[in-house]
Amino acid sequence: MSSIIEVKDLNLWYGAHHALHSVNIDIPEHEITALIGPSGCGKSTFLKTLDRMNDLVQGVKIKGTVAYRGQDIYAPGVDVTWLRKQIGMVFQKPNPFPMSIYDNVAYGPRTHGIRSRAKLDEIVENSLRSAAIWDEVKDRLKKSALGLSGGQQQRLCIARALAVEPEILLMDESTSALDPISTSKIEDLAVELKSKYTVIMVTHNMQQAARVSDNTAFFLLGDLVEYGKTEVLFSTPTDKRTEDYITGRFG
Repeated sequence: MSSIIEVKDLNLWYGAHHALHSVNIDIPEHEITALIGPSGCGKSTFLKTLDRMNDLVQGVKIKGTVAYRGQDIYAPGVDVTWLRKQIGMVFQKPNPFPMSIYDNVAYGPRTHGIRSRAKLDEIVENSLRSAAIWDEVKDRLKKSALGLSGGQQQRLCIARALAVEPEILLMDESTSALDPISTSKIEDLAVELKSKYTVIMVTHNMQQAARVSDNTAFFLLGDLVEYGKTEVLFSTPTDKRTEDYITGRFG
């Protein structure tokens, strides 16, 4: 299986705080990779290095390489707008724009220069279908996205991320604010999406990682402790700290 992202010796500091320590990980294409670990262990920080979201935080220093299809995304001259088109992100809390459902999804394609109404209609429908929400919203596309339920808003945010045709979808605790039924819908959706996309998800929920992911990475205090196939990591972890976390001795 070819890797779409290769991370070598990645270190990150927030000011004096050393938040990630020499992380090395290769992420395979068209699979779901889950990042697990207790709060504050570095998993969301790591996720945000993959589309340079940490650039927006003051006092961040990064050393090491993060290569996307062989290109170091931190090299001088990398266009961050281009990068974030390739690598989309869905956040913990649904954050639809205060505009219509249609305009939420059309926003990205428009910023990338697509003006044709027919083309936008097609992108909006395909993206909403891919995010498994088309049937629920097709008769209210002109209505405000803020009128949707939390679970619908999160699927709309996934549709919005898919509208610019990324290769990778980053999901940062994307179900932690949702009820069990909405969570289950987004999990099913993630599994469906991996035929077309590579999905990397941060989750607090170990059952979720076990249910949907192909690979799991366990972070602790800024270290990548263990990484491997999900069923192997959960059944026969090689590191005592992974075993302690999975069996609930700490976390």
